[in-house]
Amino acid sequence: MLQSISPAFGAAQTGAVLGDDKDNIGSNLTPPILLQYWQVALRWKWVIAGIILAAIVFGLVATLLATPQYTASTRIEISREQKNVTNVEGLESQNAGRDLEFYQTQYSLLQARSLAERVVRQLRLSTDDNFFKAHDVNPSESSLFTSKSGLPLNAGERQKREKIAVDLLLKNASISPIRGSALIDIGYTSGSPQLSAQISNTWTEQFIVQSMDRRFASTADARRFLEGRLADLRARLETSERELVSYAESKGIVALGKSKSLDGRTELERTLVSSDLEALNSALAEATADRVTAESKSGQRNGGANSASLNNIAIGQLRQRRAEVASEYAKLMVQFEPGYPAAQALAQQLKALDASIAREETRVSSSRNSEYAEAVLRERDLRAQVEALKERMNRQQRDSIQYNIFQREADTNRELYDGLLQRYKEIGVTGVGANNISIVDTAKVPEKPSSPNLPLNMALALLIGVGLAAVATFALDQIDEGLRDPGQVNRVLQVPLLGSVPDIEEGDALLLLQDAKSALSESYLSIRSNLAFSTDHGVPRALMVTSTRPAEGKSTTSLALATVLGRTGKNVLLLDADMRSPSMHVFTSQSNQMGLSNFLAGENNWQQLVQVTDIKGLSLLPAGPTPPSAGELLSSDRMLLLIQQLTEHFDHIVVDSPPILGLADAPLLARAVEGCVFVAEAEGVAVRGIKASLGRLHDVHAHVFGVVLTKLRHRQAGYGYGYGYGYGYGESDK
Repeated sequence: MLQSISPAFGAAQTGAVLGDDKDNIGSNLTPPILLQYWQVALRWKWVIAGIILAAIVFGLVATLLATPQYTASTRIEISREQKNVTNVEGLESQNAGRDLEFYQTQYSLLQARSLAERVVRQLRLSTDDNFFKAHDVNPSESSLFTSKSGLPLNAGERQKREKIAVDLLLKNASISPIRGSALIDIGYTSGSPQLSAQISNTWTEQFIVQSMDRRFASTADARRFLEGRLADLRARLETSERELVSYAESKGIVALGKSKSLDGRTELERTLVSSDLEALNSALAEATADRVTAESKSGQRNGGANSASLNNIAIGQLRQRRAEVASEYAKLMVQFEPGYPAAQALAQQLKALDASIAREETRVSSSRNSEYAEAVLRERDLRAQVEALKERMNRQQRDSIQYNIFQREADTNRELYDGLLQRYKEIGVTGVGANNISIVDTAKVPEKPSSPNLPLNMALALLIGVGLAAVATFALDQIDEGLRDPGQVNRVLQVPLLGSVPDIEEGDALLLLQDAKSALSESYLSIRSNLAFSTDHGVPRALMVTSTRPAEGKSTTSLALATVLGRTGKNVLLLDADMRSPSMHVFTSQSNQMGLSNFLAGENNWQQLVQVTDIKGLSLLPAGPTPPSAGELLSSDRMLLLIQQLTEHFDHIVVDSPPILGLADAPLLARAVEGCVFVAEAEGVAVRGIKASLGRLHDVHAHVFGVVLTKLRHRQAGYGYGYGYGYGYGESDK
């Protein structure tokens, strides 16, 4: 017995670690990835062996039956830059060959159908029967190649033969660029070594010829295009210039040239009217200034000491003479009276001088008024002329809009014409360039076939067989969605594994549970040990056993756990909560007339509902009569009250719950217990169904202690996760 408890105790320790740290135990239970692959390969070993063997046999037969093929190759060099004899730039930019697409373009041109057609026409392959025989095509056996009447082929039949020949060339030709260089290998494969070498060399020659033809053809097309464009532009230029001159003549626009603004951004058109307006405007400005000056002079008083009188010589002399006479008169007045004759003479002289000065100042003032009148008249005339020119200028500016349109059209046509004419002259000398394609090595007649290669074909067949076997194994393994081994529980479900129960192929499970030495009892003893480490107070006081669907071993597990707990000296109550399909009263040979449904319906005395069984330490509370709605009864708080009262009288309570999927009973029961034990059948319910059931439990915040994997077969236990059922016991012990 000690030997049997040892593995159970080790599993219990593992269960304790699972309860404390799921991640660590998950990593400990998960086997290495290579071991997992090896286990899958062992499960499907005969399928893998059959697929690989079939692939190798097929590769061998195909190799032996294949016709020998010969490959001839020609090596050429394609330079990026084309050497030009002239300095005139060609149609394409000089940098066009430096683009990354250059060589990819060349590879595509080497595989063009037009090139294959040139080779067919050059070698006349459409009428060569040896060419078709070299590719295992017999013209005499096909109605596509011979006339039914024996006459020469008509045009339609020749086109069909040529199409098939082109298709054969494209299928068997190969273009192999040499990485990091400008070299390209052009190969051809056929059943005739001479034909392969001939086609490979002809393919290269025709590619060079086609490249040159394409270059000259593009030049000729460009020349014809430019000739047509030049004729159109010449006619448009003549028409636009004629319209420009006619419009300028009809509107009186005389263009003198163009000038730019001070900032250099705007270009102005100078005409005769604008020049005249500019000159008259300058003269008007001068006349206005003269008029203002004359007006300021004429506004001064005649008797005042204005600038004109001060600057007048005659007035100055008269004033000087008067000053002298006034001085002499003043001297005489000191000695004599005003009636003195000499004083009277001087007084008369002063009056005469004053009259002369007045007359001179009057004359000067009259002269200023005349100048002012002339200035006003001149300004008025100039202003009238400026206004007239401004009106003409405004009309001309409105007319210049259309004039500028004609002018721009003429300038544009002239520029286009000159540019195309220059390009037309240059194209005449383009295309005279050295070819940028050169042959490095010509194709030689191959001495040995290039295919079939038996070692290579066998390796490929083996590789294909392994690949197909891997795909088939992966597909078969994915189709098998159930839990196949205990190691998948923690790895796939992320839930601890409490233990696994062997599949009972012969015998009654209830009788085996009564035998403490049986493998079934040992397995549940190990599960009980793991449960003891799932909480801090040992085995949970109240736990629920549930599963995804019926017939997965849920009820057997409930009974087994209650039995194992009773053997340890505990007072255990087995509560049958599966009121839809009760079974515990049958397992324990008890009555089901009254039970859980009665208490949930209102019966308060649960003691009279409990029945003592023949199993040590085990009492039973049966499900009772089937209620109309079990979900409604379980949704009340009486289930919580019942569990609380039962825990006061029993050490452990094991609740046999209904399945989860499709029913609401199990999530409702999960509220009343510490946690639940989830039972899953090996290779039973799909993993996604188990995950959905666990998800429903997690949604109601139920604590899942772990999973019990039931009905595990011996080949599944051999993965390294079994407990070695029956170890230490034999028939003699029984």
